[in-house]
Amino acid sequence: MTNRYVIIVAAGKGVRVGGPVPKQFLPLDGKPVLMHTIEAFRGTAKIVLVLGKDNFDYWRELCVQYGFEAECTLVAGGAERFNSVKNALAAIPDDAIVGVHDGVRPFVTPSVIEEAYRTAEDKGSAVPVVDCADSVRIVSEDGCSNAPIDRSRVKLVQTPQVFRASILKQAYDVEFSPLFTDDASVVEHAGHKIYLTKGDVNNKKITYITDLVNR
Repeated sequence: MTNRYVIIVAAGKGVRVGGPVPKQFLPLDGKPVLMHTIEAFRGTAKIVLVLGKDNFDYWRELCVQYGFEAECTLVAGGAERFNSVKNALAAIPDDAIVGVHDGVRPFVTPSVIEEAYRTAEDKGSAVPVVDCADSVRIVSEDGCSNAPIDRSRVKLVQTPQVFRASILKQAYDVEFSPLFTDDASVVEHAGHKIYLTKGDVNNKKITYITDLVNR
């Protein structure tokens, strides 16, 4: 654990869930979603937690309310997820192995985490993925046509995405682009190879309120 870190990104407003409370703070099995996510990494990595600046006090109040020992370094988020990760990287040593994980992905397992960190330590990067069970079609740029894709070649990407910190910091030393949909896309843009590891179908990201109810 000495040089393993994780950036847990939880600065979003969770607008797709609806309601006044961001989804990372909604209750799940007796405590906020974000607390489950943090607990998944305890004993594995030092935690850097990215929150919206306006939610710092609310988070501290929740920790008191639930008797939760956060043991996190708090960092303020940015306008985009890209900016939030970039802000957090300032708190990560250059020689570390660092994962980036969604704050609303609380069901990640120890095996997914460990395989990703070990692969990144060996190869420089690790991105957990799962097979696509659905049929997939791609739509043309003009939206006028579509065609099937061989789903055996399609992988669904999860987090934590783990990298050597030196690689991730160098990759993030650029301006934001809409093409940066996750950390792997940023690292790949910088010229580094992405290695895939085994994800878990239960490692779901909470996007809608039904993700909390139907699980």
